[in-house]
Amino acid sequence: MQLKRKAFLFLAVFSVQLISAQQPATTTTAEPKMDESKHLKNIRQLTFGGDNAEAYWSPDSKSLTFQSNYKKWGLECDQIFRYDVKKGANNPEYRPKPVSTMKGRTTCSFFMPNGKDILYASTHEGGEACPHTPNLREGGKYLWPIFDTYDIYVANKKGKVIKKLTDTKGYDAEAVVSPKGDKIVFTSDRSGDLELWIMDIDGSNQKQITTELGYDGGAFFSADGKQLVFRASRPKTEAEIKEYKDYLAKGLVAPTNMEIYTVNVDGTNLKQITSLGKANWAPYFHPSGKKIIFSSNHKSVRGYDFQLYMIDVDGKNLTQITSESIFNAFAMFSPDGKKLVFCSNRDNGGTRDTNVFVADWVD
Repeated sequence: MQLKRKAFLFLAVFSVQLISAQQPATTTTAEPKMDESKHLKNIRQLTFGGDNAEAYWSPDSKSLTFQSNYKKWGLECDQIFRYDVKKGANNPEYRPKPVSTMKGRTTCSFFMPNGKDILYASTHEGGEACPHTPNLREGGKYLWPIFDTYDIYVANKKGKVIKKLTDTKGYDAEAVVSPKGDKIVFTSDRSGDLELWIMDIDGSNQKQITTELGYDGGAFFSADGKQLVFRASRPKTEAEIKEYKDYLAKGLVAPTNMEIYTVNVDGTNLKQITSLGKANWAPYFHPSGKKIIFSSNHKSVRGYDFQLYMIDVDGKNLTQITSESIFNAFAMFSPDGKKLVFCSNRDNGGTRDTNVFVADWVD
């Protein structure tokens, strides 16, 4: 879940919208500088304006699919695009190809196993216009909208919807495909809470795999397809539980306290990986399967300094990866393990734009 003036949307949900809203128009951070080049080499900028997020690799590591609300492309809210990395890197004139219907609002796209078709969530059947966004600062909180008209679709490379995978009332989004090509994990509120669900690649056999109260989302598979990594909120006190349920009843969530978890695809062996406080989200497994990269503002004083970190799957050896700018998130390793794509508000000319970047990865 989305992207308009960021503030940590990982709708993967979602949108970077809220984070950006908090950010001053600057590309520097008050944190002490560190050397990003230890892990990131040859950084190239792929987009050059608007809010761009959730850029994910094709199976051949040559293309990306991502969401954007760039007004120069005539967009009012997030739509899905396909990006040729070789053609577009460091080229402000490059125009990626649209994949979504350009109706409603879309989010959370991902390549299907054939490398041609693309999975994404859209509200277009609930209305051709961008859905109305409620007050996202209600009660002084930073909030994300959970639109109940989101369903999950598959489109071909020309943008034609070829299959609808979910058809339930409520929020169905944040879907990604297993590297094995057999399963899709997604987030749904159909059971009354925002939980992880899994289904076969054709949309059949849909099963709930998390059950604890809180917002479970932004899940990704391990390389062997046996585990998931995701971020979750876990309200505990009566006041926290009431607030969570009250917001959810209004189609809203307050994503300010989240930690990283792993779980087997059958729902067993649930483990909390981080206990850092604040917002820890947008996780992805390192190609080795032994580490997790994610975004966090746990070191931030004011809340909007999000950097990329790496941590072992046992919760040890936390390492900071980025230091440039005050928003870095949505990191994903390419299937061949050679590159990292991520989104950042670095080099944005003093605006609040968030763009897609790709770098060569060095362990």
